[in-house]
Amino acid sequence: MSDLELVRAAIAARVNSYSPYSNFAVGAALLCADGSVYGGCNIENAAYSPGNCAERTAFFRAIFDGHRDFTAIAVVGGPAGEPISELCAPCGVCRQVMREFCDPATFRILMGTSPDAFVEATLEDLLPYGFGPENLGH
Repeated sequence: MSDLELVRAAIAARVNSYSPYSNFAVGAALLCADGSVYGGCNIENAAYSPGNCAERTAFFRAIFDGHRDFTAIAVVGGPAGEPISELCAPCGVCRQVMREFCDPATFRILMGTSPDAFVEATLEDLLPYGFGPENLGH
């Protein structure tokens, strides 16, 4: 799947956002090593903390289906019902979830405003000195 298609899938996933409290709709599309793609959207809750980000929704769906090898994720977001005008980076919690399953040096994060307008960073760029399973000394 091309980067353009992955960003397009994130834009499509954003439509399903449930964000009545923040009115900030986020979509994500996670590319697995086997080429399969999992979409995710943010899902808010009146109690706030039970909500879930789009990136984690995509990861948890893929993990539930048995995937453990990921190559990239596209993330888009902005005020619900409006065109995307600014880049939306993953929050710290989402970066930590990515760190659990992905090689920080090679896992790519695409943050876009349209399929042909995005920036790319590695997880290592966004989460330097990240804490991973190898830090537990097992």
